Amino acid sequence: MIRLILVAIVLFGFLILGIPLLLIEWVIGKFNQKWKDYSSLRLVQGAFKLIMFMTGVKLTVIGEENVPKDTPVLYIGNHRSYFDILLTYSRCPIRTGYIAKKEMEKIPLLSTWMHYLHCLFLDRKDIKQGLKTILTAVDKVKSGISICIFPEGTRNRNQDELDMLPFHEGSFKIATKTKCPVIPIAISNSADIFEAHFPKIKPAKVVVEYGKPIYPDELSKEDKKHIGEYTQNIIHEMLVKNKPLTQN
Repeated sequence: MIRLILVAIVLFGFLILGIPLLLIEWVIGKFNQKWKDYSSLRLVQGAFKLIMFMTGVKLTVIGEENVPKDTPVLYIGNHRSYFDILLTYSRCPIRTGYIAKKEMEKIPLLSTWMHYLHCLFLDRKDIKQGLKTILTAVDKVKSGISICIFPEGTRNRNQDELDMLPFHEGSFKIATKTKCPVIPIAISNSADIFEAHFPKIKPAKVVVEYGKPIYPDELSKEDKKHIGEYTQNIIHEMLVKNKPLTQN
């Protein structure tokens, strides 16, 4: 429970004590939006790295060289833990917005930081608004901002992490419409940090692997038509390969 308390203190401390930082970032944005974007990015990444340090997670990162440093991408990952966001966002090399559920937009201060970081909020019950969010994400990528989405649509609670929920094909319109590369992310054993033994946070062996970029226009007609399934198969292969690395 001590780790949970420490993580909660850091999280709420950042949100409350960070109010002056929000104002400073707002002022910076009035003069230079890109400076604001990157300073907000690094501030939040620093907070996330501190939280991950407090969890005691033993993290192995594979394939980070596959992530382009000079062009926006669409990150696609499996999703089993709240900590998936912290694990991956803390490693983004350029401005990156995450697509989150609409309910998170109601959380004070947190939603403000998320807006600063170009995150988007998806209403899973409203197809029309969902499409609008995807098109906004397309515009973000065209302006040089990467997007990350977990296309299972929700946190996967299945007992076996290899048993993923189907990927929503609509998420991949962000890549097919912008021709940006898709970076598959396989996150292994992240639920063992917290969700597997709620409410305790325990040190866990976690593997994050970045697959090779997938360029939609280089796929066969059939694979491009089912790019969600194609990407999910790649992530599944990485999860199978990395499973032994998470075991004691």
